[in-house]
Amino acid sequence: MFRMSKTLDVLTLFHKPSISASVRVQNLLKQASAQASQTATEDQATDHSPQNDTVTREPFELEVTEAAPTPDQLNSIFDYLGGGVAGELVKGAASQSDALRKVKEDGNAFTRPVLVDWARGQAVIGDKESEILKVLKAEGK
Repeated sequence: MFRMSKTLDVLTLFHKPSISASVRVQNLLKQASAQASQTATEDQATDHSPQNDTVTREPFELEVTEAAPTPDQLNSIFDYLGGGVAGELVKGAASQSDALRKVKEDGNAFTRPVLVDWARGQAVIGDKESEILKVLKAEGK
């Protein structure tokens, strides 16, 4: 008998290595991903206390990209964040349609870092650690 393995949720970090905030977020996510995927030791298996405070979710796949999001991805990110964030997400954008146009013309107009949890419909702009930790601790839908 075999069991089908569950596919991991994908968290995407839109990243720019030259931005210190982006590097901080990447390091936090790498640490959280490693903690989420650790297997319990025999001692931990009998200890029911929380083993780490950063992550309480199932293991996830971390995708780090320096590319700008596709138009479909950008629309999803807008849906996750709600209205009024066009200028925060894309430099100089006045609206969602303006943001889409600007990113198509110049991918560097897209603000980084941005963390997106596609499976749970969540996104965080910048290095707001408390919001990132909420995404990492989120219960499954």
